[in-house]
Amino acid sequence: MTLSPDWKAPPFPPTKVLEGRYCRLEPLDVARHLDDIWAANAGQERVWDWLPALPPKDKETYRALLAGMAENKAIVPLAVIDKADGKAKGHLWIMEIRPAHGVFEVGWITYSPSMQRTPMATEAIYLVGDYGFSLGYRRYEWKCNDRNEPSKRAALRFGFQYEGLFRQHMVVKGQNRDTAWFSILDGEWPGRAQAFRRWLSPENFDAQGQQRTSLADVMKNAGAA
Repeated sequence: MTLSPDWKAPPFPPTKVLEGRYCRLEPLDVARHLDDIWAANAGQERVWDWLPALPPKDKETYRALLAGMAENKAIVPLAVIDKADGKAKGHLWIMEIRPAHGVFEVGWITYSPSMQRTPMATEAIYLVGDYGFSLGYRRYEWKCNDRNEPSKRAALRFGFQYEGLFRQHMVVKGQNRDTAWFSILDGEWPGRAQAFRRWLSPENFDAQGQQRTSLADVMKNAGAA
């Protein structure tokens, strides 16, 4: 496929606040976000099962971990703020950023139990994608350990397409990792974005906050799955 003559490499994503209906993504700031993130994740070791780091044993260890993220110029680390109470409930990265090829990835997704399976958990993935494509990127990636079934199901639910398996791709925590690859392309994003927005609409949730229609069904009905 020949690229459009108008396409040019996008900029490295500038750090900025990404506003949603349920959550806000803020550039990670240790001084501002550590207390909330520690409170949300302390003692929740299962959050770290598929991450490359071990569960922080104390607040100072978590401080050092977040500081390393904030200082890493190759990524864009973001805190996920719950707009209901203004507290940081998790964090993630825009990573594997390759402007020359128009590629970016969402990864290092660290959601506290209180954030998991909520609209803001989904909205954060939408906000990252919408930001990357708005800058002119061509490809939005999701990668995970092939043994991480919840992550693979989430990728498909979010409209990513499975592309294949990289065998013996990494060694993580002393174990082999075969990596499953997923992506959304720029030409696919308008349909995916429309499905995200429909699912995130307040009309899709009842008085108890339960979804009326699943995201997978919305994606399918929008022709985005």
